[in-house]
Amino acid sequence: MNMYAIPNEGIPGCPPGLEYLTQVDQLLIKQKVELVEALLDWESNNKYEIRNTLGQDVFFAVEENDCLTRQCCGPMRSFTIHILDNFGQKVISISRPLKCTTCCFPCFLQELEVQSPPGNTVGYVKQQWHPFSPKFIVANEHNEPVLKIHGPFCGWSCLPDVDFEILTMDEVSQIGKISKQWTGLLREVFTDSDNFGIQFPMDLDVRIKAVLIGACFLIDFMFFESSN
Repeated sequence: MNMYAIPNEGIPGCPPGLEYLTQVDQLLIKQKVELVEALLDWESNNKYEIRNTLGQDVFFAVEENDCLTRQCCGPMRSFTIHILDNFGQKVISISRPLKCTTCCFPCFLQELEVQSPPGNTVGYVKQQWHPFSPKFIVANEHNEPVLKIHGPFCGWSCLPDVDFEILTMDEVSQIGKISKQWTGLLREVFTDSDNFGIQFPMDLDVRIKAVLIGACFLIDFMFFESSN
């Protein structure tokens, strides 16, 4: 149990279970290595540990999916990811529908919905079409754009660390970033298990912090999950 977790004492504007997010400006999302994937190339439901800068677990995330969808659709697959606190309570639900990922069909761009608590929408992440660079819009619960996310110009897969900048809507200021971090040669070659870091302002709306966590999972599936 995380000794630093804040009890559900009610913070105005903060969904229950997300109180801890009000006091952090960085998180590490660490995907758990699945032995069956490494040895048999058999896609299993992804699992993640979400940690603070001290390395302490603050949340745990697990993908809910069926075997056929995972094996047939690979990283293109639709998914629901449940984020649980250290008491086992579901505090965030992230849903991504199945959509085409090719740049030839800009009308079928990627998107996901983030709910907290499950059943209560707090925001969306929507891909913007661009021929060379990953671009996303982060929207609030009313589908109003509040932030942008821009990835590097092509060729990111050969870099040891890859940064996706979190920008204001006018693109004047960078307020944070989502970073895919190098995990070591053997792990990169034999698994699709990734580590991500998220940085955002301490005073950012906690609901948008939850949406940025969802953006991290979308970026992972779109660009760093291997296909069977």
